[in-house]
Amino acid sequence: MPFQPHIVDELNVLMKFSRHTMQQGIKVHHDADPAMIEATERLYSKGIVSQIDGGYLTDRGVEVAKIVNSLIDVLEPKV
Repeated sequence: MPFQPHIVDELNVLMKFSRHTMQQGIKVHHDADPAMIEATERLYSKGIVSQIDGGYLTDRGVEVAKIVNSLIDVLEPKV
């Protein structure tokens, strides 16, 4: 089953969080791409981010972000 576009959007939002510290949050502004706004709202409803417009990763979000980052590390071409 291929990744659905809404899942890719959520993954892209998660990639905006710092890989080096979980103490840095994000804010998705009201004039951002509507797909990113909706993805962030879905992540909030899933308990992955602390605010409807981003905020910080929750404990669950930290775990999910680690998995996403590991997946990217494996799939990104090595230069």
